Amino acid sequence: MALGLLFSRCHTTASPQLNTPEDPANPPPPAIILLIGDGMGLTQLSAALYSSAAPLNMERMPVVGFIKTQAMPDLVTDSAAAGTALACGVKTYNGAIGLTHDTLPCPSILEIAREGGMATGMVVACALVHATPATFAAHQPLRVFYEDIALDIATANIDLLIGGGKRYFDRRDNDDRDLLAEMQTRGYVVRDYFNGDLHTIKPDTARRFFYLTADNHPLPVSQGRTYLSYATQMGLEFLHVRGKDKGFFLLVEGSQIDWANHANEGKLAIQETLDFDRTVGRALDFAQRRGNTLVIVTADHESGGMAIQPGSKRGKVKTEFTTNGHTAAMVPLLAYGPGSEAFAGIYENTEVFHKMRRFLAQAAEKNNAGFNN
Repeated sequence: MALGLLFSRCHTTASPQLNTPEDPANPPPPAIILLIGDGMGLTQLSAALYSSAAPLNMERMPVVGFIKTQAMPDLVTDSAAAGTALACGVKTYNGAIGLTHDTLPCPSILEIAREGGMATGMVVACALVHATPATFAAHQPLRVFYEDIALDIATANIDLLIGGGKRYFDRRDNDDRDLLAEMQTRGYVVRDYFNGDLHTIKPDTARRFFYLTADNHPLPVSQGRTYLSYATQMGLEFLHVRGKDKGFFLLVEGSQIDWANHANEGKLAIQETLDFDRTVGRALDFAQRRGNTLVIVTADHESGGMAIQPGSKRGKVKTEFTTNGHTAAMVPLLAYGPGSEAFAGIYENTEVFHKMRRFLAQAAEKNNAGFNN
C-alpha cells in the first residue's frame, strides 16, 4: 500500500497504547518530528483538553516531561532565546537567533541532520523568518533582522519549507535581491498562495519545495487558516521519500497559540491549541505507520499566564490571564517512539537538543553514518 494511503483522519478517541509499525524487523532510517506549540503552557493544553468533546491526540503520547525555559540571564525568555535552546542546546540572550550568549553561531539540530545526509523541513503557522523557526536555520544577533534571516533560510538547503513571510524573500528593503528566484535557479520549486492552493499541490520529491502561505503572517485559525495539519502530512510524506536512505528531521510550529495569549484571547488560544493538536495527530499517525520515528511535542515558553477559572465546565472553559507577555513557568514535553524514554523528567530546555542528537548518534552508530554524540 502506498504511504499516502496509510493516513486516516485524526483520531477522535485516545488509545492507551499506540500501534506498532507494520514491519518492525525492517525499520526505515531514523526520523525526528519536533512539534512546538509556541506559548503553549500546561494551562493552554488543559483548556484545550477540557474544551474538546474527544480526547486530544497529545493524550496518546506515553512519555511526559517538563522543561525549564529561562534564558541567559533573564528568567523569562522570549521565543528567540528559547528557540535557540531547543534548536542548538545553548542558553543565550533574549533576541538571539542561533547564536550563543557570546554571539557565536551554534549548529542547530536541523543543520546537524542535514550535514548527516538527512532530509530536512519546516512547516509553520507564521512567517518563516519569525523567531522560533528562524533559530533552526539562521544565525543573527537580533530576531528582528528578518531580511537577514530570510537570506540564511534561502541558502540553508532545507528540503521542504512551508510558511509565511514572502515579502522578506522577494520584496526586500535592504537590497534588490529576489531570493525566491535565486532559490529556483538552485533547483527549488517555489509556489505561493497566488499561484496554487497548497491543498491541490503534490510536490515533486526529486526537487526541494518551498510554499509561501502569506505575504507576512498567515491568518489565525479563527479567520480560516486550515493548512497546518495538511501541510504537516504532506511534508512527512515528502520527507519520507527524500530521506529514504538517511531519514529526516521535520520542525512544525503551532505559532499562533502565543499570539492569542498575548492578546489575552482565551477562546482563540484554545482554538489554536486544538488546531495544533490535530497536527500532532497527523504526526503520530505517520510515526505509527512508518516506525523508527521519534515524535516530540513541547513549547518554547508559556505566555499570558493563563488560568482556568471557577465556573468552568467541560466544553465551556473560562480563562483569565495575568499578563500579556511571557512567563517563566515550565512547559510540558510529550514524546513517542524510539528514544522517547529519555525525555521523561524535569530538565533544562537545552537538553531537548542533546537528547535528539544522542538519538541520531545512536541510530547512526548502528548504520555507520556520520553523526557525533
